[in-house]
Amino acid sequence: MTEILFYHLETQPLDRVLPALLEKTVERGWRAVVETSSAERAAVLDTMLWTFRDDSFLPHGVAGGEADADQPVLIATDDGNANGATVRFFVDRAVPRRAEGYARIVYMFSGHDPEAVVEARSVWRALLEGNALTYWQQDNSGRWVKKA
Repeated sequence: MTEILFYHLETQPLDRVLPALLEKTVERGWRAVVETSSAERAAVLDTMLWTFRDDSFLPHGVAGGEADADQPVLIATDDGNANGATVRFFVDRAVPRRAEGYARIVYMFSGHDPEAVVEARSVWRALLEGNALTYWQQDNSGRWVKKA
């Protein structure tokens, strides 16, 4: 059974939340793939992960390079898993179609985008059977509160 976490972004944007979650993933010794919606967004995420904090180093790469298999975090625009990740993040309206092959799926969507909220509800219903789903929403201080 795959653990699927829905993160409803409201008070903090993706560029503040994603690096922290990826750091925790790497600290646990897990590998991750971050699936995004386009090559342009992959480039933006790549830059953001190199520069999100002065005192941090989050090793990662963009899929399509020779060292993909060695990357603890790989940014992709397709459903590939070249680094053998056990955790897959979906951001920027990239949508999980299935959960097989991963211990954990993290689906992040903006509460400020009504279409993304509707899409998240559809994804929830599609993945409910056979998976362990949880829904996390940010409170006013940016802390995560488990709602379901």
